[in-house]
Amino acid sequence: MLLDNLNLFLTIAEKGSLVAAARETGLSTTTVSERLAALEAHYGVVLFNRTTRSISLTEEGRLLIDGAKNVLGEVSELDARIRYGAETLSGPIRVSAPIDLGRNLVSEVIAEFTEFNPAVSIELLLSDGYVDLVGQGFDLAIRFGNISDSSLRIRSLGNYQRFVCAAPSYVIKHGTPKRPDDLVRHNCLIMRFGNTLDNVWEFGSGSTSQRVPVKGNRIVNDGSLIRDWAIAGHGIVLKSELDVGSDVRSGKLVSFLDEYLPPPKPLQMMFPPSRAQPRRVAAFAKFISQKMDEL
Repeated sequence: MLLDNLNLFLTIAEKGSLVAAARETGLSTTTVSERLAALEAHYGVVLFNRTTRSISLTEEGRLLIDGAKNVLGEVSELDARIRYGAETLSGPIRVSAPIDLGRNLVSEVIAEFTEFNPAVSIELLLSDGYVDLVGQGFDLAIRFGNISDSSLRIRSLGNYQRFVCAAPSYVIKHGTPKRPDDLVRHNCLIMRFGNTLDNVWEFGSGSTSQRVPVKGNRIVNDGSLIRDWAIAGHGIVLKSELDVGSDVRSGKLVSFLDEYLPPPKPLQMMFPPSRAQPRRVAAFAKFISQKMDEL
């Protein structure tokens, strides 16, 4: 019963409410509430802060999420190894990735990995904003740039350049920026990452570094959509080579200011701060790393 309650606890945390968890599991809201209360009584702590409108994890709840995922994952893997053999990987993996990268690269990696490991199920959630790995129950997340949360475990996937680029139709109509400062006179397509606008673009490094504030008539939190806007000729975009490299090579986009670009940005995998990692997650992370090395 404890394992069942731990699994229900993870569902409540993922769905964000007792009602949603009841709907997901087919249980009544009363039953969900009673089983959560039993789990809290078992550990002698409060796992969720509750108000009339929402619930949020307590510190003890956040700690239990990581532990519960590991325990349930080990039970699932043990069951699979006994039933199907020691080399079988099984169970769920929850992954967060940027929208453009997730659609164009991570999705292909998932398709190949699950073909080799059909007993593994992978849930991919695409977002260009901040994600709470522990609170949202992710096993790993992929993000560009340096990671500020020192509690997370990090694995590098390499460094990639960001291109300043636009469609040929935009360049014909509005001209090509010759220096970074010229961007202030152009329509720049701006990404929103959570609460942060990416409207100050960096160029150069060290003594030659400069930050240029840009503006434009379109702002979006979807990296795939902003790429589509750029290809359609609506403005200038700042995007990773992983997202627009093929567009530049095919001529759909034209890159410029290459001599002013800053050093490449890191692409990293983030993992929750736990000691143990399920075999399926470790295997999937290794598979991603291998595929990135092949690019």
